[in-house]
Amino acid sequence: MQNFEGDLFNRRSGQYTMNHDHSKTPDGASFDRSGSQDSLDELSMDDYWKELENIHETRGNNQEERVALVVKEPDEGELEEEWLKEAGLSNLFGESSGDSLESVVFLSTLTRTQRAAVEKRVETVTQTMRKKNKHHQIPDVRDIFRLQNDSKGKVCDGNEPSTVRTSETKNEMQDGTKGPKFSLGTDEQKRPLEDMPSSDTDINLEISFSEQAANFKDSSVGKMCKGGGGDTLLPNFRVPKDKTGTTKIGDLAPQDMKKVYSLALIELTALYDILGTEFKQQKAVKIKTKDCGLFGVPLSVLLEQDQKKVPGTKIPLIFQKLIAQIEEATLETEGLLRIPGVATRIKSLCQELETKFYEGTFNWENVKQHDAASLLKLFIRELPQPLLTVEYLKAFQDVQKLPTKKQQLQALNLLVLLLPEANRDTLKVLLEFLQRVIDHREKNKMTLKNVAMVMAPNLFTFHGFSSKTIEQREFVMAAGTANVMRFMIQYQKLLWTIPKFIVNQVRKQNTESQKKEKKDKAMKKLLKKMAYDREKHEKQEKTPNDADVPQGVIRVQAPHLSKVSMAIQLTEELKAGDIVARFLSQKSGNVQTLKKEEVFLYEIGGNIGERCLDDDTYMKDLYQLNPNAEWVIKSKQS
Repeated sequence: MQNFEGDLFNRRSGQYTMNHDHSKTPDGASFDRSGSQDSLDELSMDDYWKELENIHETRGNNQEERVALVVKEPDEGELEEEWLKEAGLSNLFGESSGDSLESVVFLSTLTRTQRAAVEKRVETVTQTMRKKNKHHQIPDVRDIFRLQNDSKGKVCDGNEPSTVRTSETKNEMQDGTKGPKFSLGTDEQKRPLEDMPSSDTDINLEISFSEQAANFKDSSVGKMCKGGGGDTLLPNFRVPKDKTGTTKIGDLAPQDMKKVYSLALIELTALYDILGTEFKQQKAVKIKTKDCGLFGVPLSVLLEQDQKKVPGTKIPLIFQKLIAQIEEATLETEGLLRIPGVATRIKSLCQELETKFYEGTFNWENVKQHDAASLLKLFIRELPQPLLTVEYLKAFQDVQKLPTKKQQLQALNLLVLLLPEANRDTLKVLLEFLQRVIDHREKNKMTLKNVAMVMAPNLFTFHGFSSKTIEQREFVMAAGTANVMRFMIQYQKLLWTIPKFIVNQVRKQNTESQKKEKKDKAMKKLLKKMAYDREKHEKQEKTPNDADVPQGVIRVQAPHLSKVSMAIQLTEELKAGDIVARFLSQKSGNVQTLKKEEVFLYEIGGNIGERCLDDDTYMKDLYQLNPNAEWVIKSKQS
């Protein structure tokens, strides 16, 4: 550590600058060697500083001038305006504000804390517009939310989450169709959280994280637990089994994932608001980037190139190949990822890859394992925008500021949901690879902590930023980002789960939208005096099977299997995997080629667009949640 004096990186490279004179470390910084959240001492930080030195050496050998990515400082109200657009609530202000009733369906599904987050941003934008004398209709934020409260016949008193239950929570809706019984984790949860049957390591996905934080913050338990502990071991967090099935990223249809994105953004903002941590999306000024090649090319451009070679690929081919090259030798190599390749050789290999990779003439036998690991890290660092995105990089860094480890994990879960698909898919492959490296720690001496220390600078110290404030806080940030890296590796399976409360909010939105569409269609048909045709059309819409299926039985379709349809009697213990197995056991003249791991039961329609079910989903419970769904067995989209 004594070798790191003065500026570690020069300003020409566009990298952060930091000073490692420990005497200058401010007292009370979040990086406390004796009692930080994970007791990271000087020795354990050595890998972090050495990795930064290696990064600097690699950059020093690269003579090309790097264009700094300028992060635009938003004007007053601009940040909040952009936030509302991202959340799909742009019609709450501006020229389209008169059409704000369109958002009532969406707003009606929000919890108390989520509504407060929206209300706060609408108020800021409203005040800004009034200052700028914009000639738009500017609604009073209280009127926007009063619309929903009036429709429910009561006003939220602020002591409990906003009610979102309407007639849909009864067995029958007003229009006569069957309605689901699903909780949005709001007004039904009236007991204090500490009274609920759960352990410290249980992650509750049924109640909004921000609602949990609001209750936890005020409770005596919350005051006692604040700080996250000083042990080096991370808790063994687990998600209690949900009988209606766990929903993973990739299980929902694109139209529902758009709703998930909006809800995750609002929920994350509400969580940060409750915990007193500033949440600001950064905004990058567009700069000219390479439109071909391998290193320093945007992920979207890379994938566009790669999909011409391998249709449907979601991970850059060079990224996949570098990981495969590392694993081809052995993951038992001591110091894997920590020991760098020779900088001059890395530069030479990089240039050769640029010209020969897509031609298929590059000789991979010349690439040593440590060189491949260095190239993998170089690829991540050289992305024109960080893998964790300009918008959310600071939010990922700030996860370390949240009071408890459980809240840190919840925030990371929401942040992963907010990443663009290409970034999220690439991050997933990286984290899975890092876990495989850690699995061989007895031989390679690369523990979770070691790997996190080495990888954190590559993901979090993004070369494109030129902000002096980032440079000044780099030392304090070091231990925190390493901890965030540990969390992402350790809990990656949890992070790719969509919380049930968000899925239920999506279901609620779909139900409300369908009701509105039905009313609109009925009105149009009434105006055209086509009542008879409408009745006939509605009868045709019902499949012949619907009338034949008795209560407690579902009709499952499997158009690609030898047995294309089957009536299934629902029982308390019947799971989705049982139904798939039953279909696969039915062989006719066609030879059954599909394996059980290749096909899944899907829930389609009703109050969800499309959802791939995990094998442990209890079908009777899910049927009660979505009685109007259709059930189809098919292979998962790649």
